Amino acid sequence: MLSFVFRRFISMIVTLWLIITLTFFLMHAVPGSPFEKEGKALNEAVAANLNAYYNLDKPLLVQYGLYLQKLVQFDLGPSIANSSDTVNKMIARGFPVSFQLGLISVVFAIVTGIALGVIAALRHNRLIDYLAMIIAVIGISVPSFVVASLLIKYMAVEWKLLPTATWGSWQHVIMPALALAFGPIAIIARLTRTNMLEVLTQEYIETARAKGLSPATIVLKHALRNAILPVVTLLGALIANVLTGSFVIEKIFAIPGMGKYFVAGINNRDYSVIMGTTVFYSALLIFLMFVVDVLYGIIDPRIKLHRKESEG
Repeated sequence: MLSFVFRRFISMIVTLWLIITLTFFLMHAVPGSPFEKEGKALNEAVAANLNAYYNLDKPLLVQYGLYLQKLVQFDLGPSIANSSDTVNKMIARGFPVSFQLGLISVVFAIVTGIALGVIAALRHNRLIDYLAMIIAVIGISVPSFVVASLLIKYMAVEWKLLPTATWGSWQHVIMPALALAFGPIAIIARLTRTNMLEVLTQEYIETARAKGLSPATIVLKHALRNAILPVVTLLGALIANVLTGSFVIEKIFAIPGMGKYFVAGINNRDYSVIMGTTVFYSALLIFLMFVVDVLYGIIDPRIKLHRKESEG
């Protein structure tokens, strides 16, 4: 187990370094300057002073080395668009909001998606099965920003059930969380339904029925544990989808999260903000995928057995 953790840790470091490197050089390859506003160039002397202050006058490899040096000290640098602010402070302000929204969306998607998938499998080829699959197809086909627009139109504007935007109370969480979770719910529901239908035909399920176990025990204790294994493998991509999708949703609902700073950083060509948010989210997602790998090994003991056999 320790060797597996060590290998995954090295893999995480290499992956993160590749993301940092690619993002850094691609960002600097885009023509233009962060000091140009609406096509208006600054005075040459002012631009030279700003470039020197942010080390943008140095060769690109030197800039890259300086950035890595600060990064290992957990210093993401000052914002170019707002010199009185730093990227670390922006993340400290925005991430708790984004984390709260993302966590609620992921938990809601997992619980609702698994429940829909199980119910659809147990009521196979019945009305509820067809309804669940229709919801799944719509969820996969419709982008989250379209769902967000529809929620605002009906739940906020026409029916006046929820506040339109901003952040502050539990009512403000409902619409953005639904918009973010709708697509993942559809994917999880389809995957759970397919695997439940397969698991329910296995011999050990027939044996459990022959022993007189209750349907609830058979489903929850025996069938569901194996049926959700593919869902666990999907968690890394699911979390990534929710977190990156939250940038757009946060902008639509005027939520003061990480998306606000990321979008502003792109609009302002703020290199520090773009790099800082990319590095932060990349590190977070890579770590979460590592946790998913460990959880998969805990849920499915056959993985450990397979590793032991291969090592032997």
